[in-house]
Amino acid sequence: MLERTGVAENRRFYLIDERARMVNGKMIGVLAAVRADYESAAERLTMSFPDGSVVSDTVRLGADVETRFFSRTPTARLVEGPWSEAISAYSGRQLRLVRAEESRGGGVDRGLEGTVSLISTASVEHLEAIAGGHTVDARRFRMLIEVAGTDAHAEDLWVGHTVQIGQARVAFRGHVGRCLVTSQSPDSGLVDMPTLELLSYRRDLPTTEPLAFGVFGEVLKPGLVRLGDTVNPG
Repeated sequence: MLERTGVAENRRFYLIDERARMVNGKMIGVLAAVRADYESAAERLTMSFPDGSVVSDTVRLGADVETRFFSRTPTARLVEGPWSEAISAYSGRQLRLVRAEESRGGGVDRGLEGTVSLISTASVEHLEAIAGGHTVDARRFRMLIEVAGTDAHAEDLWVGHTVQIGQARVAFRGHVGRCLVTSQSPDSGLVDMPTLELLSYRRDLPTTEPLAFGVFGEVLKPGLVRLGDTVNPG
């Protein structure tokens, strides 16, 4: 369900370091190998680790803490339970799990205009051809929606336009610039591909961000999006 603020519960939880700064896979790559599942109705959070161990419990909230989340300074609540200790031991860093008062949108740090990210299958396949022998997993780019049936980078032309995606209407505001985290395997978090070097063919294009790969947009009309739904630009 795409709401104005993105998908419900997206970025509801995040990790902070000893200075209350948000920590993600770009800083600690092995975090990518931890799988999390949250049952919102029961408020039950489960983390599964690569060694097969599982930590699961009902979420209990502790004290407020002012955090640093990219350019924002939201107040979050410390999460009491086994997760902070488990993920600190796994990562080798002292980390704390917090819950945001509101979900963080669709993964782009641009407020309401960046609640949905999208890329085409053809764009990923084009990069795979350039990579010459590397299999490029679309999860590497952490996009909310992947679209089949277009030409490579057709989504670039959707910036400045609105697109019907299932029942939702989305206005695309810009391109998603890429960083070093895309060089990490989505399974292990280890660097296994020179993604930014491969994306150098995108360097001199008239995009809103350098090394753009995918687009981001704002939900104008909330609605349900299902696997297999039609995407209709225009």
